[in-house]
Amino acid sequence: MTRALTLDDLILAGIALAAGLLAAFVLRLLLRWLGKQADRTRWNGDDVIVDALRTVLPWAAVAGGAAGAAAALPLTRTVQHHTNQSLTVLLIFVVTVASARVVGNLVRSVAQSRSGVAASATIFVNITRVMVLALGFLVVLQTLGISIAPMLTALGVGGLAVALALQDTLANLFAGLHILASKTVQPGDYIRLSSGEEGYVTDINWRQTTIRNLSNNLVIIPNGQLAGTNMTNYNRPEQELTIMVQAGVGYDSDLEQVERVTCEVVTEVMRDVTGAVPDHEPAVRFHTFGDSRIGFTVILGVGEFSDQYRIKHEFIKRLHRRYRAEGIAIPAPARTVTLRQGTVSIPQQRDGAEDAGGVSAARLD
Repeated sequence: MTRALTLDDLILAGIALAAGLLAAFVLRLLLRWLGKQADRTRWNGDDVIVDALRTVLPWAAVAGGAAGAAAALPLTRTVQHHTNQSLTVLLIFVVTVASARVVGNLVRSVAQSRSGVAASATIFVNITRVMVLALGFLVVLQTLGISIAPMLTALGVGGLAVALALQDTLANLFAGLHILASKTVQPGDYIRLSSGEEGYVTDINWRQTTIRNLSNNLVIIPNGQLAGTNMTNYNRPEQELTIMVQAGVGYDSDLEQVERVTCEVVTEVMRDVTGAVPDHEPAVRFHTFGDSRIGFTVILGVGEFSDQYRIKHEFIKRLHRRYRAEGIAIPAPARTVTLRQGTVSIPQQRDGAEDAGGVSAARLD
């Protein structure tokens, strides 16, 4: 039997609870100050840790005060046990949620600080958070006295059935993991699929990959389809690339002058236009005797795939203006057709008979 509740018990319980609340308030003030100090550093990890502690420590202080108040009261052993168990579960829940947030934010911070890693790929963040939450859930069950061994066995058997039912979803999940692990595609890359879709990869999550095309629309592609299709990545192995512009000049042009003037225009464009490669070496290659012109290819350097349209636009304008100033003609397509008058003789048969067409000779006048 328990003793009767006295005024001293209530006073001690109130002091313990008040001490816990006061400690929570002081901890929040202290952690707020630490958060301001962490904002001044360049490393994002301290911000994540302080933010998590700002959630965990005040709740731990409140739970400790409540546990002290419960210990000061003359409660039965059963009530005391359930009270402590409830406070422990509450503390485990808070720690689990905070830990999941910390781990997820740390993974995101590391990814954003390293080039070539999935800077905005939420698949890794989601997986780490789910794993931490699942571990916390198992700890809560163990704290409540529930054996988790049969549950793990049941989950193993049921997992097989779920895997068979969710083949497409799991295929997309593992395809996304394979894409990120192999680093063939990363958020920020510009890709073009064999089916025609192209654009910037903005995110790779557990099921799908999101692409933003140049018209600023989003294209959603399942990870399994992305992993199984032919694809061109314009950011791998290097972001800089070269583009080719076709041009032509008349047959009476001085090709040495044409090459010199064109290279000067290329150098000017590479230097002045945003997105070009300033140290790109100009290259002009003549390749075709056409019907009305000598064709050649101009090779330009581009810093990033979408910059090519602006660079082509500016190059063609400047080249046309420079050719006009230099007197270099860009002839329109033309073809000369010559007709000659004459007689076309068709051999006659030996017996003098006409051929199958009934014509023995013809004349063009």
